[in-house]
Formats: sequence, structure tokens, C-alpha cells
Amino acid sequence: MAGSLKLWLFSLLGMWLIRGLGRVVRLDVEGEEWVDGLYRQGQGMIIAFWHGQQLMMPLAYRGRNAHILISQHRDGELVYRILKRFGFHAVRGSTTRGGTIAFRQLLRLGRSGADLVVTPDGPQGPRHVVQPGIVRLARATSLPIVPLVFSCSKKKSFPVGIGS
Repeated sequence: MAGSLKLWLFSLLGMWLIRGLGRVVRLDVEGEEWVDGLYRQGQGMIIAFWHGQQLMMPLAYRGRNAHILISQHRDGELVYRILKRFGFHAVRGSTTRGGTIAFRQLLRLGRSGADLVVTPDGPQGPRHVVQPGIVRLARATSLPIVPLVFSCSKKKSFPVGIGS
């Protein structure tokens, strides 16, 4: 199977998986009034979520014009293709490859009113430690940083003791 065909198939499967998860989990949202208020004012924002929580991002985003910073590495290509199926736009770059160009592109988009979506800890880590790039981006665009965090809890178990 050719590489582009594999990416096409895996991105389709990834989209179905995320949509399927969205149908079987209950999402409780906190702080939506504040975010909705920003949107009513025509304000864009920088949405920040931890690198390990990217799977649920398409289910939680409430805006209409998100540009997500995605690595130029091989694994970033699959993430890009999945998110593209949800209508997201990508800015490709990372601290190790294409970062300066990506930062400039994010600045331009943020100043034009788009939402910017970044993982402040990035794939290189350290995990759950905010790197300085998001703060520089917020200062340069005057956009507020809105944290987006996911957590899960088990509510019921099967009679045989296997958690769901």
C-alpha cells in the first residue's frame, strides 16, 4: 500500500475513532460562558492543551476558524490529515523544524482574528511544562490564552469487575 494511501486510510479511521468516542462519552464543559463571551466580542484566542490530550481536541473546539500548530515530522502528517477532516487548518512547524516560519505565520493569523491552537509542552516535553513560545505568541498577538484540558473518570463497572 502506497504511503499516501495509508495516510488517507489512517486519517479516515482516526476521524471515525474520534467521532465514535464522542458518541459514547459524556463531555462536561466548564468555563464555556467565558469563551462564548470572547466569541461574542469577536475576540480570537490561543487555545492551549497538553500534547497527550490532542485526541479529544476536535470534540471540544467551539469556534469556527482554528489554526493548529502541528509538527513537520512524519507523525505530524497523520495528525494534520485527521484534523483536516474536522475542518481545522494547520500551521506546520516545531521547535526543531520550521519553528520560526510557523511562529510568523501564527502571528499573522492571530492578528487577523483566527484562533490559534498550540500544545505548550510540545512533543519534546518536558510533559506538562509550559514552554516560552506560547507566552511570546500571546504577547505579540494580544490574544488571551485559553486552557483546554481533558480528564476522564470511570462511573460504572461491569458486573465482572472490568472497568469501562
